[in-house]
Amino acid sequence: MTPTDISQSVHDVTERVFNEHDLDTSLIPEEITVERPRLAEHGDYATNIAMQLAKKAGTNPRELAGWIAEALQADSGIEKVDVAGPGFINITVSKSAQGNIVQSVLDQGDDFGHNDMYDGLRVNLEFVSANPTGPIHLGGTRWAAVGDSLGRVLEASGAKVTREYYFNDHGEQINRFARSLIAAAKGEPTPEDGYGGDYIQEIAQAVMEQNPQALDGSDAEVLEEFRSRGVEMMFDHIKKSLHEFGTDFDVYFHENSLFESGAVDKAIEKLKSNGSLYFDDGAWWMRTTQFGDEKDRVVIKSDGNAAYIAGDIAYVGDKIERGHDLCIYMLGADHHGYINRLKAAAQGMGYKAEQVEVLIGQMVNLKRDGQAVRMSKRAGTVITLDDLVAAVGYDAARYSLVRSSVNTSLDIDLSLWESQSSESPVYYVQYAHARTCALQRKADEAGVSAENADLSLLVEEREGELIRTLGDFPRVVKTAAEMREPHHVTRYAEELAGAFNRFYVACPILPAAGEDPSALNSARLDLTQATRQVLANALRLVGVTAPERM
Repeated sequence: MTPTDISQSVHDVTERVFNEHDLDTSLIPEEITVERPRLAEHGDYATNIAMQLAKKAGTNPRELAGWIAEALQADSGIEKVDVAGPGFINITVSKSAQGNIVQSVLDQGDDFGHNDMYDGLRVNLEFVSANPTGPIHLGGTRWAAVGDSLGRVLEASGAKVTREYYFNDHGEQINRFARSLIAAAKGEPTPEDGYGGDYIQEIAQAVMEQNPQALDGSDAEVLEEFRSRGVEMMFDHIKKSLHEFGTDFDVYFHENSLFESGAVDKAIEKLKSNGSLYFDDGAWWMRTTQFGDEKDRVVIKSDGNAAYIAGDIAYVGDKIERGHDLCIYMLGADHHGYINRLKAAAQGMGYKAEQVEVLIGQMVNLKRDGQAVRMSKRAGTVITLDDLVAAVGYDAARYSLVRSSVNTSLDIDLSLWESQSSESPVYYVQYAHARTCALQRKADEAGVSAENADLSLLVEEREGELIRTLGDFPRVVKTAAEMREPHHVTRYAEELAGAFNRFYVACPILPAAGEDPSALNSARLDLTQATRQVLANALRLVGVTAPERM
C-alpha cells in the first residue's frame, strides 16, 4: 500500500465513522495527510486526522482516533493500528501489502509516480526568456534546468504544458547590443552603455563575413543590419546551448510581434473601454492598485510611447486567449514587483488573478573549494550556461541547479560536482541506478529469475524501508507539482539511493557461489528492478540520464 492508498483508506474509514456517530462528514478534508513517522517503531505511516477534526466535530480526539483505528484494523492490507499520545494514529502495513508496492512499480513502469491532479489543465510555462544580447548567465541557466523539470513534473501530474520562451527583441537593450557590435566591427572601444566580452567580437566578425558591406550606408541602415543579423546569431547560440542542456521550447514568442500585430494597441483600447486606464499628467495609467499592486502603473508615457508594462499586458492576454488555463512566469531575483503587476494586468484584461503565477528565482554563485570562481572571459561580465556545462558536465549541471529550492540563493562548488564519488549527489544517485543494472546482469548469469516472485518473502527491516521509500514516489511527484518545486524529486532520489544501498549491504540479492537460486533471491531481484525503475523515473523528471554502467 502506497501513502496514497493509506490516505484513501483513512478517508473512507473516517467518513464511515462520522456517519456511524452522527458527525458532520463535510468537515473531512478531501485528502488526508499521512506521513512516515520519525521513529520506525511507531509504524510505517501516521496521521493526526483525529486531532484535526475532533474539536470541530464536538468529540474527544483520542476517542475519535480509537474509532478510526478500530475500523482501519479491518483492512486486510494493514497489520496493526495504534493510537498514541493525544490522538495520533500509527499504522503498520502488512508484509503482503508491501509486496504490492513492488508489483505496482513493475506493472506501471515509466508511468509509476504519475497522477491526474491536473488532468486536462492547460499550462503556459514561460522560463529563461533571457535577452538576446549575450549568452545565458547562471540565473537563466538555473531557470532552464528548473523550468524544464517543472514542466516534466506538471506533465506527470496530468497537465498539458506549453514551454515558452519570450524573445525580448523590442526595446533599447537591442539597440545597445547592435551598437556594441558596430563598435567591435570598426575596432572601436565598447560604448559606455554597451555589451562587452569576446562573443561580441565573434558575432561582429560573423556579421561582416555574411555581409562585407554591413558598415556601409546610413547610421540607421547600419544599425538595423547589425541588429537583425546579430540578434539572430545570438539567439541561434542561445537555442543551441539550451538544446544541448536538454531544454527545448514549444513556442519562441517574439516581443516585437505584439507591437507589429497591433496586439498592444488593442489591449490598451480594451483597458480604456473598461475603465482600467485613466489619463493624468500627460500619461495613461492603469489602475493596478485596485487589483493589489503597490502603485498604479504608467502604460502610455507622456511622450506617447508604450511603457514596458504595455507589452506585458498584451502578452498575458495573448497567452490566455491561446487557451491556457494557467500562465506560470519564472522570473529573476530582481522581478518581485512583477508578481502583483502581472496579476493586475490579467485582471485588468478581464481574466482571473489565479490564472497567473509568478515564481522568483534567486542568484547562483560558482565556487571552487570555497573560493568564488573568476568571471567568464567570453561573456565579459558573467558566467554562462556553457561555462557550467564545460566545468561539470550536463548531468551534474542540471542536477545541481534543480536540487535546491529556487527561493534560496545557491552556491555551487565545482570541486564537489566534478567529483566521481558518492560525495557528489548526482553521482550517488546515478551510481545506485547503475548498480541495479549490474545486479540484473549478474542475476542473468547466475540464473536468477524474478518472474512470478513471491514478494511476501520481503520481510526484513531494510527490505521494508526500501519498499516504503518506493511507495513514497507518487506523493513526492504530486507535492513537487503542487508546490512548483521539482527539487523534491532530487532529494527523494538521494533518499531512495540511500535506502537501496542499505538494502544491498544487509540483504544478499544473488546466491552465494555454488548455491542454487532461491525464491528469496527472486523476490529481492524484483525489488531491485523496482528500485531501478523508480530511480530512472525520478532522474527523467529532472532531465538527468540514468546510466546502466559507470
